[in-house]
Amino acid sequence: QGRLTRPVLCSLHPGQELRLFCEPCDLTVCLERQKRTSSHSIQSLQELKSQGRLTRPVLCSLHPGQELRLFCEPCDLTVCLECAATFHRDHHCSSAHEVISHHGDRIRDLVVRSLRPRLGRLEESLRRVDTSQEALQARADTLAGEIRAFARSYASAVEAHCSSLLRSLEDLRSQRRNQLHLQKAQLQQALSDVRGGVDFAERLLTCGSDAEILSAKGVTMRRLMNLVESGFDPHPTTVAPDNASSICFLPQESAGEVQGFPVVGVIHAKTVDPSKCTIQGEGVERGREGQRGEFTLVCRHSSGEQMGRGGDPVLVSIFKGISVMLGAVVDKGDGSYVVSYTPAEAGLYSVWVCVKAQHVQGSPFVINVKRKFKRHLGIFHCCSFCSSGGAKEARCGCTGTMPGGFQGCGHGHKGHPRKPHWSCCGSVVEASECVLHNLGSVSPRGHLRTVEL
Repeated sequence: QGRLTRPVLCSLHPGQELRLFCEPCDLTVCLERQKRTSSHSIQSLQELKSQGRLTRPVLCSLHPGQELRLFCEPCDLTVCLECAATFHRDHHCSSAHEVISHHGDRIRDLVVRSLRPRLGRLEESLRRVDTSQEALQARADTLAGEIRAFARSYASAVEAHCSSLLRSLEDLRSQRRNQLHLQKAQLQQALSDVRGGVDFAERLLTCGSDAEILSAKGVTMRRLMNLVESGFDPHPTTVAPDNASSICFLPQESAGEVQGFPVVGVIHAKTVDPSKCTIQGEGVERGREGQRGEFTLVCRHSSGEQMGRGGDPVLVSIFKGISVMLGAVVDKGDGSYVVSYTPAEAGLYSVWVCVKAQHVQGSPFVINVKRKFKRHLGIFHCCSFCSSGGAKEARCGCTGTMPGGFQGCGHGHKGHPRKPHWSCCGSVVEASECVLHNLGSVSPRGHLRTVEL
């Protein structure tokens, strides 16, 4: 249906209707154009309306009837011709048509590069949260079925225990559901904020006039920049699907008594099982007096898998006779614990490794601590005469002697072992401990003198 409207007549040429639009002058004109505008580009108002390019003008609030056609760069404001001639006379003012592309591109760049991709990530995160909720409910239903099947083989006491287990499961499900609801609410709020900002910016760029875009540019840019810089943008790994596998039912674990009857079966969120824990490392088999030894305790839950977290009560006690010392335990945070100890003397030590006051698999075990390795204080030489350059005062730990006032050994002389040996103790094995035998009246200082020579 068409609408009958009264034509708008030209004030310069009575009777002529305003049907054309002069782009350079930004005015509606009639067919009787003036000579000074005869070379200007003219378009039909009907054609501009069909293209959606003819919009309602935005008028100046200070000068009624004046359209906001200019943009003041220093003031970042859209102004009319009278404002430019008075309040902004010394400012650089440009036509709105000339600056709209620059400022519009900035808004468009924020939407396309930053916020539009974030929309996809937020929507994907919401889908993952929905999947987690479905998996949680499915897991809870499965466990509830297992619990009911197990409880049917018992009498009234077991039925009461079944109800107790279901309440515990519901508490766990409610806790996890509340966490997911909170996460979902955060994602929904972030999605709503970003979607609102993107929709407004796109509508402004699509439907708004140049003056409207420039007028709303300030508040729009502030809002978009706030969303880009401080808005919630989830990383895919932080909203990974959760199948609620941390909640498990242990039918063989004791649950105490219900109505005077012992019952089994408890709900756990993967707690450590001492009988499944293992110990490993060189420090389990051997040790050395005065030296630090280490081994690793790996805590596991009832299925045998390693615990993915730390914090379990671990106690390591090391006994020798009536004396006891505690091993130092370092929690690695992934279910493993590094245990270190330093035995003060050689001998057999009994090691107790307990988790939750229960021995782990292989505990207690015995460590054979050997005495401290005694290093040689001398040199490994053929004889003291050669190693000292013929010094008479050079001594050796072997039984060899030389005439002529020499205090050490020499090739072919009495007591020489006839092979290379250590000057400190006379041992002929290079890779050996120092035993310091056959020294006679030789003091350790004399042997140190041999080392120096």
